[in-house]
Amino acid sequence: MKTGLALLFTLIFSGYIYANDTINTAFDAYEAKNYQEAFKLFKKVEQKDHNSVVQFALGVMYTNGQGVRQDDKEAVKWYRKSAEQGDADAQYNLGVRYDSGQGVRQDYKEAVKWYRKSAEQGDADAQSNLGVRYAKGQGMRQDKRMAKDWFGKSCDNGLQTGCDSYRVLNEAGY
Repeated sequence: MKTGLALLFTLIFSGYIYANDTINTAFDAYEAKNYQEAFKLFKKVEQKDHNSVVQFALGVMYTNGQGVRQDDKEAVKWYRKSAEQGDADAQYNLGVRYDSGQGVRQDYKEAVKWYRKSAEQGDADAQSNLGVRYAKGQGMRQDKRMAKDWFGKSCDNGLQTGCDSYRVLNEAGY
């Protein structure tokens, strides 16, 4: 699951962090571990402009119980809002939720759907998890060649476990 540092990098690299004083203040509060203030400010920004990065941040805060009571169903709600707007980290986290059954009924097909959306945007973790689903035949027909392809993409994007899984399938002749 992408939390904490992923939130920091998502906010920074989105460019949004520099575009809005309220979100800058929210980020500063989050970084200072003043989670209740950060949560309040993120909610204020989200109510105004429904920004996917802020929705992701709210999902992270519900996941970790930062500034609010930990609540898997609320986390899923916010990840879904962000994921539906195309946020790759939120899509990955939503896939993890469906994979594990946290806050939702476990559903491998739904996990695969969200992993694929994130993986197609180059998310190495999602690519690896998609490889695992293909290798195990969970949520789709088992296809070790496709699993190897996704592990290879994950490896190319710097994830060592993707490289390791790719090597195992390659040595097995896939």
